[in-house]
Amino acid sequence: MDVQKSGRVIIIATQPRTKIRHFIWLSQFTMTRSCFRWALGLLTACVVALPTWAQFRVEVSGVGLTQVPIAFAPLRGEESSPQKIASIVQSDLERSGQFRGLAAGKTSDETERPDISLLRQKGADALLTGSISRMNDGRFDVRIRLWDVVRNQDLGAMSYTVVASDLRLASHRISDFVYEKLTGDRGVFSTRIAYVTKAGGRYNLWVADSDGENSQSALSSPEPIISPSWSPQGGQLAYVSFESRKPVVYVHDVSTGKRRLVANFRGSNSAPSWSPDGRSLAVTLSRDGGSQLFVIDAQGGEPRRLTQSAGIDTEPVFSPDGTAIYFVSDRGGAPQIYRMPAMGGPANRVTFNGSYNISPALSPDGRWLAYVSRIGGAFKLHVMDLSSGNATAITETTADERPSFAPNSRLIVYATQQDGREALMTTTLDGRIKARLSGQGGDIREPHWGPFSKLLP
Repeated sequence: MDVQKSGRVIIIATQPRTKIRHFIWLSQFTMTRSCFRWALGLLTACVVALPTWAQFRVEVSGVGLTQVPIAFAPLRGEESSPQKIASIVQSDLERSGQFRGLAAGKTSDETERPDISLLRQKGADALLTGSISRMNDGRFDVRIRLWDVVRNQDLGAMSYTVVASDLRLASHRISDFVYEKLTGDRGVFSTRIAYVTKAGGRYNLWVADSDGENSQSALSSPEPIISPSWSPQGGQLAYVSFESRKPVVYVHDVSTGKRRLVANFRGSNSAPSWSPDGRSLAVTLSRDGGSQLFVIDAQGGEPRRLTQSAGIDTEPVFSPDGTAIYFVSDRGGAPQIYRMPAMGGPANRVTFNGSYNISPALSPDGRWLAYVSRIGGAFKLHVMDLSSGNATAITETTADERPSFAPNSRLIVYATQQDGREALMTTTLDGRIKARLSGQGGDIREPHWGPFSKLLP
């Protein structure tokens, strides 16, 4: 990644074989129109076009220290279902890094008591059984039951009656049920992710299931879209659009498609991040000459300035309790991550290993900081234990970008390059289990993991 300078503009640009993704940094001076055209030209020139849009497939790799072996019986009646629910649930659970799927052998539904001794011989600790049937009105009745094989105990059942288009969501809800019963933690499989692609001359902001399937376009534009950020309630996305030939911040209602302009001040308006209460956004503005941090009401209005540094301050993110903001600044000479009170005030440096650390993301439980560090020309995803300050690189790839935590703090989604292709990945916090959610020959960027879903009871 090189720092490109032209007059009054500073751009942090990835190497040509990757893409510009991390952020645009503006200098202390107001950007002129000609400088911005140069910057935008560099930005769009480094973006690889998608030939066509294709659905994701999940490729799980790695072995965790402890994985629960769970057997999956083919659901009775599943051969007539447009979605293979047992396979979706198995894929979800394996992607979490905490489960290893086994074949139960024979079809079994939720009314049958399983052969526990046979399952023990197979090495299973748990079993999922169930059934699916089409009702007269065209909807599907889905029923499952979970068994603890070790204790020979029924762990409970659940059922959904859904239209065909909601079968995947019902499957993810079943995955959440199994995950919580067997781990004690809340599952995230029914949550959503947002990301950006470029197909031909158009950019698309997508909303998809946590496994990358069932993608829906929230916005299509001939100009770049960057930095999507989910609201805490999950109904809105803040993002930056270049359709005005400059970075402008919008807030988009996902269900209705309506959006509102939040920040369109002189210069650059970028890097929106929601406060935990959903009432305001931290943003980077250059309206006063240099790129500094501000807080603005989520409905728009006059922003309040937070930083007064001589450097470039950008990529703000709130701590989960709303008391602090983490951000990137070059005030010490090179990009590093800092922490300051959410109301503004003195900032303390957080990252000390390496000379180039960007893209901070906080885990919802407040324990972990994920970020990207440049090591010998490679950009690698790191995870820091905030209580100790110890940080570890958790990837083998060299072009990692924009990490975002799952709402249960157990997984991270990020963009990278793997095997010569752009890829969307998830990883466990220790880096042992990774899942590739990759489009067919496509380019994927700017992922952000949404909050817990309110869909379906």
